[in-house]
Amino acid sequence: MRIAINLLFFLLAAGLAYVLAGTIREPIAFEEEKSKREKVVVDKLIKIRKAQEYYRAITGEYAPNFDTLQQVLASGVFTITKVEGDPDDPTGGKVIYTEIEKSSKDSLASIGFTYDDLASIPYSDGKTFNIQADTTTYQNTLVHVVEVSTKRVDFMGPFADPKFAKYDNTYDPNSILKFGNMNTPNTSGNWE
Repeated sequence: MRIAINLLFFLLAAGLAYVLAGTIREPIAFEEEKSKREKVVVDKLIKIRKAQEYYRAITGEYAPNFDTLQQVLASGVFTITKVEGDPDDPTGGKVIYTEIEKSSKDSLASIGFTYDDLASIPYSDGKTFNIQADTTTYQNTLVHVVEVSTKRVDFMGPFADPKFAKYDNTYDPNSILKFGNMNTPNTSGNWE
């Protein structure tokens, strides 16, 4: 009988130790996974922002969708203005402006920039970023604006549950990770 009671207490202690270890392990796993996933998604948003900047250098506006963005980056032309002389020279020296056109595909390849698979959200099983581009009036001027976003719930996988907010008071799986703003000419990310 005494052995049975000792065995029962041992099993109870082992069970409590397992539960205690789980309560310690879960917040650590959540924080590690959240940091890892957010970093990968932010890196992808930064890449999309660069792609939009290249697109704007070619067309003068932002791409309204990923198909157009990739098509123009693959077939567009960058126009580079070469300036010979000093345009600020007060003596009125000769200044020559020469425009040179370079293939965007070759230019982007030379700096190692790839523009394939920009639309897909990492860790999302095929979901895509929301993309918007338009013009708006800002300080009495018509300006081009862009916004690319995703909700955390799209890429957090098993941690996309509001219950994990108990480990991070600022965590909301329905909050948005984005760059740009449809109301102002701003391409900053909300992670910066």
